[in-house]
Amino acid sequence: MKIDTFKVEEWFNEYEHKARYDLGDTCAEPFSINELLEFCSKDNKTINEIFAKKLNYGDIHGSQRLKKAICSLYTKQKEGNITVTHGAIGANQLVIQSIVEKGDKVVSIIPTYQQHYSIPKSLGANVKLFYLKEKNNWLPDLKELEHAVGVDTKLICMNNPNNPTGAVISDDTLKRIVEIARKSNAYILCDEAYRGLNHCDNHFSESIADIYEKGISTGSMSKTFSLAGLRLGWVAAGEEIIKEINHQREYNTISVGILDDYFASIAIENKAKIIKRNIDLIKTGKQILMDWVNSEPKVRCVEPKGGTTAFVGYNFEMKSTDLCKKLQDDTGIMILPGETLELDGYLRIGYANHFETLKTALEMFSHWMNKNI
Repeated sequence: MKIDTFKVEEWFNEYEHKARYDLGDTCAEPFSINELLEFCSKDNKTINEIFAKKLNYGDIHGSQRLKKAICSLYTKQKEGNITVTHGAIGANQLVIQSIVEKGDKVVSIIPTYQQHYSIPKSLGANVKLFYLKEKNNWLPDLKELEHAVGVDTKLICMNNPNNPTGAVISDDTLKRIVEIARKSNAYILCDEAYRGLNHCDNHFSESIADIYEKGISTGSMSKTFSLAGLRLGWVAAGEEIIKEINHQREYNTISVGILDDYFASIAIENKAKIIKRNIDLIKTGKQILMDWVNSEPKVRCVEPKGGTTAFVGYNFEMKSTDLCKKLQDDTGIMILPGETLELDGYLRIGYANHFETLKTALEMFSHWMNKNI
């Protein structure tokens, strides 16, 4: 199977280790094991449980404890609706491979994670890219989406909250997207890796798996829970869909790590404390970023409403890859170019950790633009 180069990951592979100021990071400040256990009421019983774990294969589809915890993130999902994967990246791949065949029509709402259009393309699907627009605050125009989906689409791929723009699709709009999908009898794969990080009082948008019988939610410990190092995610969907996904899953997963399963369980069981901590970090970082945007005439940004990233446009002619290469060569600041996300003229900036680095790097970026643009 031939597949396109994964532009975002290739960029990080090339530039991340050289960066002095990394504005590409998409996680709120990651937890150490000690910090996680302190958040989750560390006691001798917990410590003893960890060190007594036999490092054998874990429960095949995820432990009962973990699946029960994951179900608490939804309103209608039960343990039979969950399978545990190697991150959301593993979840997305399994879903697409389980549903899409050669010749199927797939509509992918972008910008998004490249899996959602390159994997279907590699399987021989007819992939139609549906572009979100800055003038619509990065939210889908439903009339245009309905036209793109038509009555012959097998799968709609989207993510909510959106990476990279931070846009959040309202619950009412999600329901209208479901009605569009029903006309085609299409599945909806919604990558919900940032779900739980809405910046308003209600941190959780509705999940596509809870509102649509053919809705498939993928989630992760990486963003909402600041535990990317666990490499643990999941799929939530109808039981028949999960059975088909598990059929694919046996070929590439067996089980997730037994310690990953354990730490994920205790983190989700303490979701309220962890999410509050991360929302506080996100709001601090977003204020720094938006203050800079509002004071810098060469850039613009629709304020993110969820997640940890912003999609910053710039008001001059230059390819984003050229801009980011020269910026990093001159200053050591790494930013992800929008071209890697199929939209040139924009930059993805992560703002949820290392606030002094963020402030310094943004000030240096302004100085660099004034000197070079």
